[in-house]
Amino acid sequence: MLEKLFMLIITEHRGKFIGILLGLLASILFISYGFWRTIFVIFCIAMGYFIGKKIDESASFEIWIKNLFKEK
Repeated sequence: MLEKLFMLIITEHRGKFIGILLGLLASILFISYGFWRTIFVIFCIAMGYFIGKKIDESASFEIWIKNLFKEK
């Protein structure tokens, strides 16, 4: 019974469920580590996500780094 309810919540209300989990995680980080440390952790997670996304898209990591630091 509980498993069916959990699956219903995940399938029908996925965005709300993910939002609640992210809010809970953020509140725990803010309480445990403080504002600036939490912002740094969120920044590192975002950078890791974007780098991983580029790698998953089969973009050459070396070319991406060169484009990131090219002279303008």
